[in-house]
Amino acid sequence: MKSRTAQRIAFAVLLAVSCVVFLPVVSIFVILVKEGGGALTPEFLFTMPSEGMRSGGILPAIIGTLLIVVCAIAVTLPVGVLAAIYLNEYAKDNLLTRVIRLAIVNLAGVPSVVFGLFGLALFVMMLNLGVSVIAGALTLSIMELPSIITTSRNALSSVPASFREVSLSLGVSRWRTIRHVVLPNAVPGILTGAILSLARIAGETAPILFTAAAFYVTRLPHSLSDQVMALPYHLYIISTQIPNMPSKLTYGTALTLVLLVFLMSLAAIILRIIFRRRKKW
Repeated sequence: MKSRTAQRIAFAVLLAVSCVVFLPVVSIFVILVKEGGGALTPEFLFTMPSEGMRSGGILPAIIGTLLIVVCAIAVTLPVGVLAAIYLNEYAKDNLLTRVIRLAIVNLAGVPSVVFGLFGLALFVMMLNLGVSVIAGALTLSIMELPSIITTSRNALSSVPASFREVSLSLGVSRWRTIRHVVLPNAVPGILTGAILSLARIAGETAPILFTAAAFYVTRLPHSLSDQVMALPYHLYIISTQIPNMPSKLTYGTALTLVLLVFLMSLAAIILRIIFRRRKKW
């Protein structure tokens, strides 16, 4: 009886904590829908801004955000996965690997504004990429690299060692074992890290402030070397720098950003479910 009572108390505490975490998220979404739902019209979503962003739409900001996020993930995901493969499957536990792991942990704790200044110095000025999509994407990819490496390592570690042993005992090389046995079974966990990175990259303001974002653009980007509008920076500007901005447009922009992140995460989750169903264990 005592164990059942303790178990019920534990479940009740966990439920209460879950509600504490969940309710603010629901409250924020409800406020955004209530205050900004009326702004989500076809004109607002699919037209160019005008009159100093007091009217018109936010299409350049949506396209710019998608470009930056897709390019950043396209860079950081393969690099992070390859680094995780080396650290988990090849590297020995020595001074070098311990230093690399410590550097990854420390890199994850660096504030995003520092990454923005780093991207400005390296990509914008030193490599002469200018304030552009590619400079912002590279900056964000470096910022998210520790998260991708950590989640990918955990996903690779979760694959049973017996899978590797059986494959190696049949004469298969280590790389082919990793490529055809370990990596396919680790894909769901790797995609989990990608989902978390998507949400963070899409909402970052400081890094793109220095490397990619424009205050006001009335055309769509033609190449990755163009400067673009982005929803986080656009939201910051209209909230703090433009007087008498209609609150409906501010909340509508915030709601658009939340929905965009949700849709990208949903697509990644569906992809993860597909790969998870293919697992044999």
